Amino acid sequence: MARDQVDLTPIERRDELVDWIAHGIRPKAQFRIGTEHEKFAFTLEGHRPVPYEGRRGIRELLEGMNLLLGWQPIMEGENVIGLFDVTGGGAISLEPGGQFELSGAQVETVHQTSSELMAHLAQIREVARPLHIGFLGIGMTPSWTRAEMPRMPKGRYKIMTNYMPKVGKLGLDMMYRTCTVQTNLDFSSEADMVKKLRVSIALQPVATALFANSPFTDGKPNGFLSYRAEIWRDTDNARSGMLPWAFEDGMGFERWVDYALDVPMYFVKHGDEYVDVAGQSFRDLMAGKLPGMPGARATISDWANHISTIFPEVRLKRYLEMRGADSGALPNLLALPAFWVGILYDDLSLDAAWDLVKNWTADERQALRDAVPKVGLAAKVHGRTVFEVATDVLRLARAGLTRRKHLDIGGEDEGKYLDILVDRLARGTTPAQELLEKFNGPWGGSVDPIYAEESY
Repeated sequence: MARDQVDLTPIERRDELVDWIAHGIRPKAQFRIGTEHEKFAFTLEGHRPVPYEGRRGIRELLEGMNLLLGWQPIMEGENVIGLFDVTGGGAISLEPGGQFELSGAQVETVHQTSSELMAHLAQIREVARPLHIGFLGIGMTPSWTRAEMPRMPKGRYKIMTNYMPKVGKLGLDMMYRTCTVQTNLDFSSEADMVKKLRVSIALQPVATALFANSPFTDGKPNGFLSYRAEIWRDTDNARSGMLPWAFEDGMGFERWVDYALDVPMYFVKHGDEYVDVAGQSFRDLMAGKLPGMPGARATISDWANHISTIFPEVRLKRYLEMRGADSGALPNLLALPAFWVGILYDDLSLDAAWDLVKNWTADERQALRDAVPKVGLAAKVHGRTVFEVATDVLRLARAGLTRRKHLDIGGEDEGKYLDILVDRLARGTTPAQELLEKFNGPWGGSVDPIYAEESY
């Protein structure tokens, strides 16, 4: 999330929270695609993480991007912590360990996402090369220990860093050592939201398998294909997971609000200050009874910020966020929005996808989520392998993109961005397995070549 929300409208009733989410409803003609991706900045000499301060640091990188792009700087105190495109709506922000994130603008087609990402990668190369900085797209840092990771000067991250060890063993790894790519998509009604939420939750582990790209930790294989996904299983179960209740009768905006109200808070932003309220209740804030902030009452800003600290496999804001994939090379960053747009933005493909998953039980969905980080496409659900399910789902996605009929200048539709996934299934492999083959072969048991061969 590039910027904290600023809306000081007071919240007096639960219904106002429901209405806030419901305002995300859009006509189908106005559906848009938002793609966000993170990447690790590293020093070209020595392949080390890049600190915020100092010569050739993250601050200099952001200042250089600001000079190049002319975007509005996002400040926290005297520190620039991001950039915002006032005209186009895109933003650049920092994750806790200096992961460099592009939150793309809302665009109509995956072709536009492609143009946006290619321009962004060209821009960061132009600024980063004189600073001797490179970028690596992968789900988890392959060589840096948790202790080696720099810390960005953001108040919310300090609060989260203190809280994470209280609720899980791997939350700090999630914050400082992982990178993801996600796609944000719209819904046309409450019922449309529910169907898309259910389909995308059920199929999120399939996406995790297809995009698995984090097989190394501390310079050696970690025994997983997506260790990033495994990390989420022991981060903070009160705010993550497969949301089994979303498949129960009565699911809708109100049920999501009740869930979000039950998730403990991290902070309240009071002016420019982040107030540590980790573990406390948003309901108490609404009632003016929050310990340490007597009389303070919730605003729309507080609600929007709180919603942004909930991390299930699919997150509902005023749109749906697909959160299951590891970061990767440019073709992977484009394949993810194509995958989900083809399934969720075409009625025939969405209905067929629901038919595919509707008989899976909550236990089956959870067992699938538990197995995929380690075995990827070999995991099983409802008597079938993920490889078989993924083959069917890719077929649905391609058909949906064909029916959308959004053609590029060469006359090709958005289905071309799925080619890398089709090829991957034809070879029965994942990005993680391809990296492991290199590690055990030409890389000679070292992860260091990854910085040259897999960087942007």
